[in-house]
Amino acid sequence: MMGPNKPVVMAVTNELTIMGLDDWVGQIGLRIAAGERVLTLFGRADGNNHVIATAVLQATHGRLAILRARALRTDSFDALTTRYPSVQMFERELWEQTGLTPVGHPWLKPVRYEADRQQTMHAHPFFSVRGEEIHEVGVGPIHASVIEPGHFRFMCHGEQVHHLELQFGYQHRGVEALLLKRPLLSLSSTVESIAGDSSIAYAWSHCAALEALSDTQVSMTTERVRGIALELERVAMHLSTLTGLATDIAFLQGGATYGRLRTAIINATMRLCGSRFGRGWLRPGGVRFGIDTKRRNDLLVTLADFSRDMAEINDLMLTSHSVQSRLKGIGTVSHQAAADIGLVGLSARASGVAIDMRSSLPGRLYESHPLALLTEETGDCWARMQLRMWEVEESVHWVTHLLDTPDLPLDDGEDSDDDLLTAIGPLWHDTLCISIREGFRGPVVQALETRADGQLVHYKVQDPSLVNWFGLTLAMRDSEISDFPICNKSFDLSYCGNDL
Repeated sequence: MMGPNKPVVMAVTNELTIMGLDDWVGQIGLRIAAGERVLTLFGRADGNNHVIATAVLQATHGRLAILRARALRTDSFDALTTRYPSVQMFERELWEQTGLTPVGHPWLKPVRYEADRQQTMHAHPFFSVRGEEIHEVGVGPIHASVIEPGHFRFMCHGEQVHHLELQFGYQHRGVEALLLKRPLLSLSSTVESIAGDSSIAYAWSHCAALEALSDTQVSMTTERVRGIALELERVAMHLSTLTGLATDIAFLQGGATYGRLRTAIINATMRLCGSRFGRGWLRPGGVRFGIDTKRRNDLLVTLADFSRDMAEINDLMLTSHSVQSRLKGIGTVSHQAAADIGLVGLSARASGVAIDMRSSLPGRLYESHPLALLTEETGDCWARMQLRMWEVEESVHWVTHLLDTPDLPLDDGEDSDDDLLTAIGPLWHDTLCISIREGFRGPVVQALETRADGQLVHYKVQDPSLVNWFGLTLAMRDSEISDFPICNKSFDLSYCGNDL
C-alpha cells in the first residue's frame, strides 16, 4: 500500500513500527540526508499524556515512507531544523499542537496561536534588528480591499528591508477539530471551503482518501472529470495572480485582460457544475456532474478562444520593458535556498526545484495523461510570473487533449448525471491514509486515521502555504519595501490555508 506512483497511501497502523522519539528523529534525519523530502510531519493526542508523531517522506523516485513515534507530551528532542531548515515549520506546528519540544530550534514561535490567542498574540516574540537608523514598519493585520488578515513586520534601513517577519493566526477556525465532530459523509462542503481558491484540490484529496479507506472504486471517467476540474481551477487561480501582478505594476492591459480571461474560465466551470469555484462538483464516490457532449463542446470553444487571447496578452507582458524592469531580479529566492527551506509547488519550481506531485505521484490519471513538469531558474518575480503563464498553457493543452478522449463524454440522455456517485462503505479499521493532490500553489496534504471501530480519530490538513510563507520572507531580504506588494502577489499564498 506504500508503493510508488500512488497519490493516496495507506498503512495499517498496528503494522507500523512505533519508535521512541529520539530514534524517530534520527531516522528522519538519515532519510533527509539521503535526499528524501519531508512532505508532512504532525502529531496527535494518544490518551491523556501521550502523543503519536508521524512523518511522511518522499524519495526522489516518488515512493513514500511513513515513520511513527510515541512520546509523552512533556518530552523533547533535538531539533532537526538546525541541520535541515526544511522542517522548521513542521517542528513549530508539532510543538504548538502537542507540546513536544524541539530543543535548539532557532525560530520556535507559534504558527497560528491555536489556544489563548487573545492573550498571547499581542506578545509575539518578533525578531529585532538593532541600530540607530533601523526602523520597523508594521502592515496589517487589517488590509485594504478584501485581503485576509495577517501581520507583516519589516525591519528596514531606509527603504531597504533587512528582515521581514510574518504573524498569522487571526482567523483560526479550528478546522481539524471540526472535521472530527461532523458526520463523515457530510464533510465535503467543509473541506472544500478550507481554502476557497483551492476547492477542487481539497475536495479531490478528501474524496480520494475516503474512497481508499472504504475500498470504493471510481471509474476512469470520474478521474478525468476530476482532473479537468482541478486544471481549470489551476488556470483560473494563476490568472487571478497574473491579474494582481499586472495591476500592482500599473500594466493596465494585463490587469484588465487577465481578469476577463479568468472570468471566462470560472464561468465555464459554473456551466459545468453550477459553481464558479467548483464547489459541490466532487463528492466521495464520484462526481455530481459529468461532461456530456454539450458541455464538452462548450468547454472546447471556450478554451480555443481563451488560448488565442492568452497568447496575445502574454506576449504584451513579456515584451514590455516596464514590466521587465519592475519584475526581473526582484524578490529572488535562489535554487539552493528554495531547496534548503523546503519550498513546494510553483514557488519551488520557479527557483529551479523540479517537484510536482502530478509527476512524482501521478496516480492512474496523470500516469495515463502526463503533464510536462515546468520550471524556471531565476527564482524572482519574473520567473514566478512566467511560470504561471506556461502552466496555464500546459493545463489548457492537457484539458483540450482530455476532452478529445473518445470515452470521456457521458450518456447524453436526460438523466446523464444521475449515476455518477458510488456509495461509500465502512472505513478500514486502524488505518492511516495520506492523500495528496497538487493544487495551484502546491501539494494539498490530508491525513486521515481511523481507530478500531472504523471512526476517524484524526484528520490532518496541510496547505502548501504553511511552508511557502517563509519563502516570501527570504524574497524580501535586501529588497526595497516598495517591492513587497509584487513579491507577495508573485507567491500568492493563502492566509486561511495557514491559519486553519
